[in-house]
Amino acid sequence: MNELDMTGLTTMPAQVWGGIRLVPLVREEPVDGLRLHHEIYGGYGDVQVGPRTHYLSYIPHGFVADWSGEGGRSAAYGTQLGDERPACVPVRRHHRMAKRRSAKGSTEDRLRFLPLHLALEGYLALHFGGPSVVWDEWSQQAVRQGLSPRAEDAYAGWQVRGLGDALRIFEIHPGQCGVLMYAADSLAAAFVVPHPADYRALHPSLIEDLYGELVHQYAYFGGPVPDFEARIRDSPYLRTIVDLRAAARAQERAWAEDHDTLFAGRLLDPSYLFERVYRMGSFSLWRFLPPFRRGEPEQHIGEVITDHKGRVAYLKTFRLSEAQVRRGHLLNRLHDHDWHLGRTAEALGTSYLDLVRRIRAAGFESLLNEHGVALAASAEPAHGRTAPPACSA
Repeated sequence: MNELDMTGLTTMPAQVWGGIRLVPLVREEPVDGLRLHHEIYGGYGDVQVGPRTHYLSYIPHGFVADWSGEGGRSAAYGTQLGDERPACVPVRRHHRMAKRRSAKGSTEDRLRFLPLHLALEGYLALHFGGPSVVWDEWSQQAVRQGLSPRAEDAYAGWQVRGLGDALRIFEIHPGQCGVLMYAADSLAAAFVVPHPADYRALHPSLIEDLYGELVHQYAYFGGPVPDFEARIRDSPYLRTIVDLRAAARAQERAWAEDHDTLFAGRLLDPSYLFERVYRMGSFSLWRFLPPFRRGEPEQHIGEVITDHKGRVAYLKTFRLSEAQVRRGHLLNRLHDHDWHLGRTAEALGTSYLDLVRRIRAAGFESLLNEHGVALAASAEPAHGRTAPPACSA
C-alpha cells in the first residue's frame, strides 16, 4: 500500500469564508461495519509510546472506532464552537496511542486512538534512535539518547484565522462524510469519516484539531479567495428546468474534476510510506509519511483506516511546513548512508561543511561532536570530497 484510495467519495462545490475554502466530500453509501465516536479530553495529555518513552502534548479529544455492528446505538457528541478557553487544564494520562477496549454492555471490542497524534508521533519518531554507527563526529548524547527530546510546533484550529467562522456557517450536505480544508487555496487538511452521522457529530471537533505553522501563516496573511461560481451559457438546448438542472450538474462535475486534479492532486501522491498500527476485523488503521522530497511545495502526514479493498473509510492529515520537510529529508538521507557525514554530503551533492551547517540549521546541533567535526573538516580535500572519518569502538 503506497497511496490513498478515495473511491466512493465525491467532491461537491466549495464554500468560502474569507481565506478559508471548505470542500465537502459525500458518499453515496456509508462504509458498512464501521462507526466513529468522540471522547472529549479538553486539555494536555501524557502519552506512553514505549516502555520508557512518553510525550506531552495538547490532546483535546480522542476517537473510538467501532466495528462491532453496534455503532449506531451509541451517540457521538461534539465540541462547542466558542472562544472561551480554560485558564488551567489538567494533564490526562493515556496508556498507548491506540488501545483496544471493551464497549459498555457489549462483548465486542473497540479501538480508542488519538487523532493526528498517531501521524505526528510517526513523524517525530523518524530515525529517533540517532546514529546507527558511532562515527567520531557524533556526540555521546546522539549515541546514547538519539534525537530525544524532539518537539514540533502546531496551532489549534481556533488559532487559525477565519476557520472557526467558516466551520460555524458551513452547510453540511446530505450524505457528507468529509471535508478538504484550504487556507489561501493551499490544502491545509483532509478529514473523512465512514458515516454521515459521524461527520455531523465530529464536524465541530475540527476547531480543536492541530494545524501546521504554514496553514496558520497562510490563513493570517492570505487574502480572500474566490467563491465557487457555476456559469451556464444561454443555449437553444436549455428549454426546461430539467435541461437547466442537467447543465448545473455538468458544471458541478467539471468543478470536481478540476479540483481533484489541481487542488488535491498532491494529497493523492502515490509514494507514501504506510505503517500498519492496528488491524480491526476487515479494517486496518495506518499512519503514513510522505517521501520528503525537497522542492515539492506540499507534503502531508496522516492516518487512515481502510477497508478490505484498501479504500479510505477514515482519514485525517497534517500539512508539514517546508522546515519540517527539510528535517525529514535530511534524516532520511543520513539514515540511508549509515549516518556517515562524508558519504551523505557526497550523495547530496554538497560539501562536508555545508552538510554540517544544514544539520545545525535543522536544530540537531547537539548531536554533533565539535572536535570530531573539526578534525574531519580539516582533512577535507579542496574539491569538497571528505576523508572517511574514524569509527569509535
